[in-house]
Parts: sequence; structure tokens; C-alpha cells
Amino acid sequence: MLSNNDILKKLRVALSLRNEDIIEILKLVDFDITKGALGDLFRNEDHPGFVEAGDQLLRNFLNGLIIYKRGKQDDPKIVERDKEE
Repeated sequence: MLSNNDILKKLRVALSLRNEDIIEILKLVDFDITKGALGDLFRNEDHPGFVEAGDQLLRNFLNGLIIYKRGKQDDPKIVERDKEE
């Protein structure tokens, strides 16, 4: 089974993201992380500085990635209401 760290690593490679991009993506959802802390997530599991990525970090990254790729979306209820008028 893939860990949250593995998922982050695979997304980073698949989307050609640099650490600065990941930090920017997390800032889009008001989640701050330092370069050092981010580097700890991408270490090998047997490295003494390895840190396990929690569900909250992965959830915030995925939510930020949506904004990063699509842009901010307005509230769908408001957009739908405006179309009707």
C-alpha cells in the first residue's frame, strides 16, 4: 500500500513539481511548510530525518493542487443562481 509520502513523491514527479511549487501549492490553502520540512517528507524511510506525511498534509496538498491547476472557483451555488437570472 502506498503511503502519503509515496503519493506526494509520485505526484511531484508526474507533474514535474519543484519544492518551491509544492510550497506555493500549500500556501494556496493557507498551509505553511518550510523547505527543510518538505525535504524531510521526501527522504528514504530508513533515513533518520524521515518524517511521515499525515493525512492533513496530503489533503491540503490535493486541495491546493486543484486551485493551482484550475484557479479559484466561485461558489457553485452562486454561479448557478447567476446563470438563472
